[in-house]
Amino acid sequence: MARLAPRTSAPPEKLKSMMPTIKPTIYHDPGATKTPNNIRTIAWNPLGTYIATGCLDKTLRVWNQDKPNVRQTTELKGHTASIEKVAFNPVKELELCSVSSDGVVRFWDVKTKQVLNEVKGLGETFTLAWAPRGEYVVVGNKDDKLFVISPTQSTPVSAHQQSVQTNSLAFCWSGQRIFATTGDGKTRILTFPEFEPAYMFDYKEGPDAEFKLTGHTSSCMAIELHPFNRYLATGGTDSLISLWETGEWNCVRTATKMNGPVRSLSFSWDGLYLIGGSDEGSGLELFISETGEHICTYKTTTASPIVTWAPNRYALAYADGGSLRVVGFNIGGK
Repeated sequence: MARLAPRTSAPPEKLKSMMPTIKPTIYHDPGATKTPNNIRTIAWNPLGTYIATGCLDKTLRVWNQDKPNVRQTTELKGHTASIEKVAFNPVKELELCSVSSDGVVRFWDVKTKQVLNEVKGLGETFTLAWAPRGEYVVVGNKDDKLFVISPTQSTPVSAHQQSVQTNSLAFCWSGQRIFATTGDGKTRILTFPEFEPAYMFDYKEGPDAEFKLTGHTSSCMAIELHPFNRYLATGGTDSLISLWETGEWNCVRTATKMNGPVRSLSFSWDGLYLIGGSDEGSGLELFISETGEHICTYKTTTASPIVTWAPNRYALAYADGGSLRVVGFNIGGK
């Protein structure tokens, strides 16, 4: 049996010197890049071997990370409107879920291009989170209704109307909590599958009794949980990134070097680094998660609102100039 080489974390000094000098691999789709800001969502599969992209022009494509030629991709056809969110099943290599503003959620077998299941009539859906064991997804629409969906059932398991604008979702690693960012700059911590507030103040009444993370002066748009549950990161249209420790839920630090609204956040596989993407400026901002220190800016040709680390190595997939791009760092190399 082949033995896997141990992964090595990189010291900040090495990333700071290496990252700005490395050229990205461009995954060019000639048809899709005709539309400005076409890529709406990017996701790695659990093994870090495939990358899915969903686009404004309804293109849903899965790329082999070793083969940037569009002729060697898998295109999944069927959605009739913009693809707003894609995510792979966290426990299956090639099962993909896609959410579109056409109100349809589809589950795909990427290998066969087969639609495994679809759920229709959900309104303008735009956000998605897989439960950590892959048994459910939670999908949200622009009317602030959240749906619990099974990969094997054609109707929602349950639906939960929210009283506040709900922007993005993330599960805790146990699957018993779900985090929801809101238009008033807060993050709700809800029980799953009940969608009730997980924590309440016993000295308050009504809606004010719900404990929320209050870290932004305007809409909270992005959220990401640390791979070892140390921190929850949130990003807002106020250009701030807040880092919350997951014990007492105190905001332990903020990162302030973003040049515009924070549209995406991603932790590196080892949790040491956090990167942010914005639809303003021309770069991706890299931070040390333990301190909030800004390491460097990775320059891009246009604003890059979508960025995500590979799940198992130092490689970044991001949107730039209408194309998917990947930049990787061989820490153990010469």
